[in-house]
Amino acid sequence: MATNDPHHLDPPGTPQPGDLIEIFRPAYQHWALYLGDGYIINLTPVDESQAAAISSVKSVFSRKAVVRMQLLKEVVGDDSYRVNNKYDDHHTPLPVDDIIQRSQVLIGQEVSYDLLGSNCEHFVTLLRYGEGVSEQATRAIGAITLVTAAASAFSVLGLINTRSRNRPF
Repeated sequence: MATNDPHHLDPPGTPQPGDLIEIFRPAYQHWALYLGDGYIINLTPVDESQAAAISSVKSVFSRKAVVRMQLLKEVVGDDSYRVNNKYDDHHTPLPVDDIIQRSQVLIGQEVSYDLLGSNCEHFVTLLRYGEGVSEQATRAIGAITLVTAAASAFSVLGLINTRSRNRPF
């Protein structure tokens, strides 16, 4: 049975070239694309050493990232991961050779990074499908919208309540 709890994952299986890898960090999910022979491609912070970038939450708040090829086991570290090609039902993956070729051209490049519009999940899905998709970003945007709407509602209610108390009659 599938679950979103990273501590109760099915065994990750053996990734195949072009697979999306979801890595469960303590506060978020990091995404990478499997290249083969134990290597992945992923986005890491610009201003950190390669070793420090592996587990850094700083990348979440950065505006730039570097495309790096790293060993999957080093990037995962003590965290858990799984192969998660969850968009395959709605998006057709590109041929594996194209995915790998597109990925290799980007290694070492500095790219724009935006948590909601151009994050690590967008990056790897763009390589796999030719279209950047991020359910994680969509959920975050939804949560921000809900909080903003709630804050606005409470603000209006507070204003109405304040006006009611200030009436002389």
